[in-house]
Amino acid sequence: MTDPLNESQALGDLAARQLANATKTNAQLPSITPRWLLDLLQWVPVEAGIYRVNRVVNPDQVSIHVAEGEAGLDDDLPQTFVDYETSPREFTLRPISTILDVRTRVADLYSSPHNQVAEQLRLTIETIKEHQESALINNPEYGLLAQAVPEQRVSTLTGPPTPDDLDGLITKVWKSPGFFLTHPLGVAAFGREATRRGVPPATVSLFGSQFLTWRGIPIIPSDKVQVTDATTKFILIRTGVERQGVVGLFQPGLEGEGQTPGLSVRFSGIDRAGVASYLVTLYTSLAALTDDSLAVLDDVAVDNFHDYS
Repeated sequence: MTDPLNESQALGDLAARQLANATKTNAQLPSITPRWLLDLLQWVPVEAGIYRVNRVVNPDQVSIHVAEGEAGLDDDLPQTFVDYETSPREFTLRPISTILDVRTRVADLYSSPHNQVAEQLRLTIETIKEHQESALINNPEYGLLAQAVPEQRVSTLTGPPTPDDLDGLITKVWKSPGFFLTHPLGVAAFGREATRRGVPPATVSLFGSQFLTWRGIPIIPSDKVQVTDATTKFILIRTGVERQGVVGLFQPGLEGEGQTPGLSVRFSGIDRAGVASYLVTLYTSLAALTDDSLAVLDDVAVDNFHDYS
């Protein structure tokens, strides 16, 4: 039989916790994603917030004439020139901004073991960078989808994303294609269709994670690629200035610039109520240097499933 006296003399867990130290994590924000798109783009510093994309006029009809064959030494050499657009497109950096307010009393009293101001800034910057990735894809002015010309947009053959559909995208961006970008549901949908046809996609390791590939091109998931009525999109992208691809734009040398290109954190003062304010701004944009640097597969169904024998 258990002795009630002995039980009452034992220190319980709830009481013991009052004298114990607990290891505390920093704040966990479920909306933070890996944002692989930001890592895969080449980032170009911009002067005065403007990036001009100069292009050749009628690139298929450039007036290039060269001497060929056994031309005589006294023959006149052909004349040529390359004409440029007189009104090239200019991209202006766009700000993503917010003001962070922190009570100085909170920062003074409750900053152990985690600095409250640093944590508030970290979570704010993470949220702004989530907005940045979404803007690089969906912004109606400079986003990837907005810069895809009609000739570079195709629809699926039957609805679900098949190997034939992705092959069609590759024919649009055949000069050194870099990666596909789609919603995670799109990645899963393509995996099902490829597996059903007996060609399960290979994988590749990037950034410490495994990605499906097609024709050796990684398929990168991003939840910023929208899903509407059980359909999404696939985007195929070529990146880099030297490859005449897609590049990200940022403003260098900002006051309070941290590890993120184009990010500015400015202390804005303390009001009479003891609230400290910080202006957090990220200047960003994106430019497709040539029309064939990206292509879009529209109307991709993500709700098609199969019974496998």
